[in-house]
Amino acid sequence: MSDKLILPKWISRGIEEYFPIKGTNQTFAEIIDDAEKNNRKLRIKLGIDPTGTDIHLGHSILFKKLRAFQDNGHIAVLIIGDFTAQIGDPTGKNKTRVQLSEKQVKENAKTYLTQLGMGKPSNESILDFDSKDRIEIRYNSEWLKELNLNSIIELMGSATVSQMLAKEDFNKRYNAQVPIALHEFLYPLLQGFDSVAVQSDIELGGTDQKFNIAIGRDLQRHFKQKPQYGILLPILTGLDGIKKMSKSEFNTVGLSEDSLSMYSKLEKVPDNIIPTYFELLTELDLNILKDENPRELQRRMALEVTSLFHGAEEALKAQSNCEKLFLGHKEKVGDIPEISLKEIVFPVKFFYLLSALELFKSSSESKRSIKGGGVKIDSQKVINPDLVFDSKKDLEGKILQIGKKIIKRFEN
Repeated sequence: MSDKLILPKWISRGIEEYFPIKGTNQTFAEIIDDAEKNNRKLRIKLGIDPTGTDIHLGHSILFKKLRAFQDNGHIAVLIIGDFTAQIGDPTGKNKTRVQLSEKQVKENAKTYLTQLGMGKPSNESILDFDSKDRIEIRYNSEWLKELNLNSIIELMGSATVSQMLAKEDFNKRYNAQVPIALHEFLYPLLQGFDSVAVQSDIELGGTDQKFNIAIGRDLQRHFKQKPQYGILLPILTGLDGIKKMSKSEFNTVGLSEDSLSMYSKLEKVPDNIIPTYFELLTELDLNILKDENPRELQRRMALEVTSLFHGAEEALKAQSNCEKLFLGHKEKVGDIPEISLKEIVFPVKFFYLLSALELFKSSSESKRSIKGGGVKIDSQKVINPDLVFDSKKDLEGKILQIGKKIIKRFEN
């Protein structure tokens, strides 16, 4: 669709798709413009299910967009899916997810909020937690725990089995005769009901969340509310340049990672994904992509992203330390993140050590990397995967490098 008005850059940058409200003549840009002219604060919903403990750069795209709405006067409605997390979002899954306990979910939620900057000044956090009129933190157990059987039947009556099977993940599993538990059909309905409970005007989500956001819009219409707009943002490609950023693929950059680890990983991303990282992870003018060579673009992007999460001073230190390590100047390097040997049983073979420290997906991958010359200790390549370290003293204080993405100092 084409808007008569142009969407402001702070909204349009990085948007993959947005879908309009049926039954209204207003375009998306006109709704934003109207809200601004009438000083009306839009309610922007973003739901997160704390099924893990780490937020990575792929997740940060949504939070950055939510912050942009905050900075332009709107209300971020951050929904912690403490109830729905116990069911688990079936999106992208080829089997029924293991359900989490209430205690696990609560602990995960705390770590999520910490990583988003709760408790920090707004200029040092991803979301603005200081401006109380621009943020609501809601837990969906607040309303979902109160649903009785009649309410659940009403929710289920608002959708059909064919609708649910139109969802790509369900459809694939159904056609492959992979079991789909009935409670999984409830997930999109319960997440959609969140939109009703908080009366959202706009919901943010990744491109894989279109079905769930549309269900929320349908439920708002069912409950006689004005249906929300959906804004879909891209799924970030991981450091391998191929698969989506995911902890299970070992291709992530976590928000809680130290500045050196973050910079060193980003400095070596493949050329093909540099433009995407610039667009989705920075606010820099994209014209820069036309003028600089790929190596300089890598360094510029890595410095900018690291600055966003650690500040300019720490990012510059990380850049300097990476260069010193590359040149073999170990003695000139400042603080390096440590990796503990506490749980390792010695003597231990080198390939197994790296695997046990979860630096590789498997022992075989660890062996391949060592044999290929991709692993150094104190700037010296170690190419024998079966090299045996007899005790912690053999490694304590030494610097481990895996490519240019992982730099750690061994400690007891």
